[in-house]
Amino acid sequence: MRTSIRSMLLALGLAASLAQAQHARTVLLGEPNPEAAEAPSQHKFVHPISAPYHHEDAFITSDVRAWFVHHEFDDNTQLGDGGDAQTAAVQLRLAITSRLQLVAYKDGYLWLNTDLVDEEGWVDIAAGLKYAIVQDFKNQFHWAVGAGYEFPWGDPKVLQNDDELRIWTSVNKGFDAWHFGGTLNLFVPTNSDDSLGNSDRLSWHLHADYRLNDWISPVLEVNGYHVLDADDSPINFHGADVLNIGTGAGDMTITVAPGVELRPTDSIGLRGAFEFPITSEEDLFGHRFTLSAVWSF
Repeated sequence: MRTSIRSMLLALGLAASLAQAQHARTVLLGEPNPEAAEAPSQHKFVHPISAPYHHEDAFITSDVRAWFVHHEFDDNTQLGDGGDAQTAAVQLRLAITSRLQLVAYKDGYLWLNTDLVDEEGWVDIAAGLKYAIVQDFKNQFHWAVGAGYEFPWGDPKVLQNDDELRIWTSVNKGFDAWHFGGTLNLFVPTNSDDSLGNSDRLSWHLHADYRLNDWISPVLEVNGYHVLDADDSPINFHGADVLNIGTGAGDMTITVAPGVELRPTDSIGLRGAFEFPITSEEDLFGHRFTLSAVWSF
């Protein structure tokens, strides 16, 4: 009987420590940050939901994130009168040390359905490294920088097959159960032969969530996409994070994405968001549904 009670208490203690951990439970080199396990559960942030290829938080975690996105195009674009796209993808994040993380942030399969393009195929592959400059669990402040590269291994028939350098920085700050974050990306194309456009691009992403309890957190995110320099491509709009198109300097797309995360266990998060534009330059953005599952290990 005592053994059973002791085993039960040990299991409960282990579950509580796992639920409180904000960073990786699995680290390839060294040990997990001990301060992460000491943080109360209400300090645990929700990982970004919308803009999965571009929105990166400042935490060093080991997790797998599965995504399914249903995207409706605006009715007036050069791709035709409306249409839609669906993407299924899996991302991997692996803590190399307690401060350095491998991020495989882009892959997947794309179904593109418009008046001009009705095809399906693989998207490009992108990966990089992220380093946590600040890890202040006591004050709920985290800051990281990262760099990645997108390889032109996707299918041109779904407007992929492009390569670019990405540099980003991410900040997260919490106030007990309130959690805020932001990411700033710079994209620099390295292929000058793309006839669809190769402009330098900038994107920014804001995040807020509130931990109601260990089971649920409402989320609100805002995403912005900007083209920094126009080129001589015949396409006069950009693809935001949907397609590899970057033209039309001055064009700006800003979207809002309310969502929610449900946590059936301490290591699994089930999330969803509905995203829509709030700018007149809607370009390819009509509205979007994003579904995601995260398994932390």
